[in-house]
Amino acid sequence: MEITLTTPALLFPALSLLLLAFTNRFMSLAKLIRDLKHVYKTTQSHLIYGQIQNLRTRLILIRNMQAFGIASMFSCVLCMFMIYAGLQTAGTIIFGISLVLLMISMALSLWEIQISVRALELELSDLEQEESIAPLGPTS
Repeated sequence: MEITLTTPALLFPALSLLLLAFTNRFMSLAKLIRDLKHVYKTTQSHLIYGQIQNLRTRLILIRNMQAFGIASMFSCVLCMFMIYAGLQTAGTIIFGISLVLLMISMALSLWEIQISVRALELELSDLEQEESIAPLGPTS
């Protein structure tokens, strides 16, 4: 397969948006962890501690998502340099590596989303249990 200089450049908008989304996730989780840590210090709740542990796992995944995304972008730039230097075969191989790194980043993102959804399902099931116990409105 022969790729041109513009082929790896096509990934730049996607990679930039992915890295921005990963950074936004990281920032919102960091704020949530800080808030929960403050609550934990005052309540010593095991539920809060469990939530913080869950968020810690998600932060590690997000860090790795960002690392693989950045490595993918770096590989794209290196691929472009190789093609520019006339090293077509090396450029093609590095472009393939870039795609693999991007796939790893997206797979980690899927894993992090699944953890997040499971945590939210637990929160909602707790709410549903409370609603099934409490009456919905005033009784006559």
